[in-house]
Amino acid sequence: MRRRRTWIAAYRELGDAGAVCRRFGISRPTLRKWLRRYDADGDAGLAERSRRPRQSPARKVGESEAELIVRLRRERRLGVKRLRIELERLHGLRLAASTLHKVLARQGLSALPRKRRVRHMPKRYSRPVPGERVQLDSCKIRPGLWQFTAIDDCSRYLVAALAPRRSAAAALTFLEQTFEEMPFAVQRVQTDRGTEFFAEAVQRRLMAWSVKFRPIPPRSPHLNGKVERAQRTVLEEFWATVDSRAPDVADQLSQWVHHYNWHRPHEGLGGLCPIDRVCERAGKTPIWAEVADTYDATNERVQVREHAVEMALRQLK
Repeated sequence: MRRRRTWIAAYRELGDAGAVCRRFGISRPTLRKWLRRYDADGDAGLAERSRRPRQSPARKVGESEAELIVRLRRERRLGVKRLRIELERLHGLRLAASTLHKVLARQGLSALPRKRRVRHMPKRYSRPVPGERVQLDSCKIRPGLWQFTAIDDCSRYLVAALAPRRSAAAALTFLEQTFEEMPFAVQRVQTDRGTEFFAEAVQRRLMAWSVKFRPIPPRSPHLNGKVERAQRTVLEEFWATVDSRAPDVADQLSQWVHHYNWHRPHEGLGGLCPIDRVCERAGKTPIWAEVADTYDATNERVQVREHAVEMALRQLK
């Protein structure tokens, strides 16, 4: 601002714009601009003004979009990648992760609180063929509403359904839905040691379908980690946005599962959707007739829910 006063004073003294510009190394348009501002506003006109454009027709994020992004971050504590998915799914707003990060950084929300560091790195694994291992589990949404979940170990293809209670009848109905909706043959199901899966009717039906039943040992939920993580995703991305008592909540869940399988990218799949991995491995995936031909019924029997008793029975055999 002091330099601009010097330019103005020199011009008032000399009256020669060319001489002033040569002396101070500025252009004539620059000198004329500050002369106009000084004549209009005095010393206040020599202050630097904002260079922000009055209109930004190509701007990606307006005030309403920025408020939406900040509200989702504060209410649901979503990271940038999951924010991007939810904005596209719920509001039809497609933004780059870098754009979302800039909006959050302006509000001081660029980083979520750090979680406790895992002492031992988990051992990651993934079956090479869709249907080779399907993990099953159930979780309580509210009193009188349970969610049954199945996810394929290889492709992360998801099936979810609702039931009023956690029972063997509900598990049988869900298994039929799972085998019908999954676009490949299921060779083995892996569950925890819940009573609904150990019912004799459920195990007999799996034998009739030529599907192996392989429950995990007690106190080892990490072995069913993919379905546990899938249930957490459903809780955070679906149940956080709907009313669990709505009459059409089952239809809403079906629509979200379709989005999960056909449109939602997964980091564990290198950015692919589950259906992309299914198509990628289609040439190596056996059909139901091939699964039935390789199924050995002599190795299967009705298992006991108590793990210690089951181990003792295997030794006697």
